[in-house]
Amino acid sequence: MRARELGIRIGSLSPGSHNAITDVEGVRVGHSTIVRGEGPLVVGKGPVRTGVTVVCPRKGLTRDEPVFAGSHTFNGNGEMTGLEWIREAGSLATPVAITNTHSVGVVRDTLVRAEIEARPDDEDYWSLPVAAETYDGILNDINGQHVAAEHVLEALASASTGPVEEGSVGGGTGMICHEFKGGIGTASRRLPVEKGGWTGGALVQANYGRRPMLRVDGAPVGRVLGTEIVPSPYGGEEETQPAGTGSIIVVLATDAPLLPTQCDRLAMRASIGLGRMGGGLDNGSGDIFFAFATGNSGIPRTGLPEPPATVPLQMVSNKYMTPLFQAAAEATEEAILNALLAAGDMTGRDGITAYGLTPELLLSALEEARRGNLTSEQRPTP
Repeated sequence: MRARELGIRIGSLSPGSHNAITDVEGVRVGHSTIVRGEGPLVVGKGPVRTGVTVVCPRKGLTRDEPVFAGSHTFNGNGEMTGLEWIREAGSLATPVAITNTHSVGVVRDTLVRAEIEARPDDEDYWSLPVAAETYDGILNDINGQHVAAEHVLEALASASTGPVEEGSVGGGTGMICHEFKGGIGTASRRLPVEKGGWTGGALVQANYGRRPMLRVDGAPVGRVLGTEIVPSPYGGEEETQPAGTGSIIVVLATDAPLLPTQCDRLAMRASIGLGRMGGGLDNGSGDIFFAFATGNSGIPRTGLPEPPATVPLQMVSNKYMTPLFQAAAEATEEAILNALLAAGDMTGRDGITAYGLTPELLLSALEEARRGNLTSEQRPTP
């Protein structure tokens, strides 16, 4: 179940046909999900609740036609590899992958391997892939490092256009959001012709936030759905792993012809969508946003023996950045909500359970929150 199927309309712009990041032509998404074992944690054996998700910007190898890209670190308690070269050169030549905190290395290295094997005769090729993480150690045997090269290759092989599987899949398998089960979510926006006619999409790995801060379409539903109604997965671990110390990764894509600095500006606007949902307030959260734009073609890739001296490019006039900013914020907000609704319940290591936000609970809480039916304890302090 997704937000729009429940009649919840986030913002004023319309989504694309799939309401997913794959509405940007050429963008593909793939997952590899690892779920096995149950019971007490035995490091190296499980239980395992993790995986990897990849976003591929182009139909073929991105390195054959790099895309302009940019990033924004809203809070830096996290990791996304490859950002120094993105900041320097402004172009992306690899897929973007998301996994758990202790598997970034194998995912990054496997992306390199996959690029080399895709064209083994390209001897001078080098790669600085983008691989990001959020922490899934509450539900997963994170120190067992169960994500392997085979899982990254599986995600790459499964990457496709069209609808995107959401919730407890891929890198989002073991994630928690606002003390509900979190994970992968996506959404898109298509601008009217008079505002440029471009499409923008967001994919999130949502693993952040405290329950009382959760807002949906502006309503404080987290104050209605307290942990006495839906228990928090943190429980006795609150002192060592308090709610809110997760992270969120947001990947934005657009077919607008943006330059790298404009991609940076677009990435910043993911923070608005996160803030509207009640996130972005925790010191322990790694909130890192990445944006790429497919609207320019012919960008020379690094390593060409004789790259062209000049390349014809287009750029969006700054006046038209405003609707793109709105699209990024709305898509991020809705993608987080879609992740929550799709995730379902999950029991992980040591019997810890993260409960999903069900449609029935959400609609009931929305109605109550919109009526202002909050007790004095639930009302915010002036």
